[in-house]
Amino acid sequence: MKNFLTSDRESQFNEILFENRNKSYGAYVLRNEEGLIMKKSLFIGVTFFAAIALTPLLINALVVKETVITTPPTDYTLKQIPPTTDREPEIIKPKPPVAPKVNTYDSRVATPTKNAREAKPVTQEQKQNAVPGTETSLDNPPILTPPVVETPQINAPIIPELPKKVDNTPVDRVDVEAGFNGGINSFRAQVVQNFNSEDFDDSFGLMKTTVTFIVEKDGTISNIKANGSNKDFNAEAEKSIKKIKGKWTPAKLNGAYVRSYFKFPISMQFE
Repeated sequence: MKNFLTSDRESQFNEILFENRNKSYGAYVLRNEEGLIMKKSLFIGVTFFAAIALTPLLINALVVKETVITTPPTDYTLKQIPPTTDREPEIIKPKPPVAPKVNTYDSRVATPTKNAREAKPVTQEQKQNAVPGTETSLDNPPILTPPVVETPQINAPIIPELPKKVDNTPVDRVDVEAGFNGGINSFRAQVVQNFNSEDFDDSFGLMKTTVTFIVEKDGTISNIKANGSNKDFNAEAEKSIKKIKGKWTPAKLNGAYVRSYFKFPISMQFE
């Protein structure tokens, strides 16, 4: 089948190239149908890109859009509110005190007249429960006021506050341990320097002891006791510690200085 997209020159070239050969060979067919294949490829490509471009338009055409009905704006009539005036507070006037009614009797001296009427005399008892006035009125009951009884003030004795007891018991566990001013190595060197080993010239072997003492709050030490198997070695260890000059920094518990125990081991090798 002749391809119209192929020029005559190319056809002649293909005839010369495949002369005396099997023209049913695939290369001969491909060279002759090259233009047709290109045409099909171009058509397929244009169709593919056109389908991609038209897909959003088809989707928008198929999707039903919701119509939003907008309500017309309503007109509101604004009325002016009349200004309000603050009312002045009503002044409540206090009522005048009403004097209580009391019994009275006429204390005036009667003037003698021709047609005078004798007034009923007021007895002495009635006068005691009434006050003098210009007329006699004895029908009001007397106002009884209770007597004011003064309560005697009793001054309670002032109890002095007892001073709080200070616990000076030495403790074993502290937050900050006591320390010798200058370091524990300086303390150990002074112990060795003060120790008199002349009395132990005939001794052999290793001697050990543990000296326990209390570090006071003022930095001094007390209750020095050595606990070892050799009494002489214990006594000399206590003497050597008592000779040391220098103070300690006391231990602390809950932020306050306390008395605390301190243990110091001593060991010496005699040959």
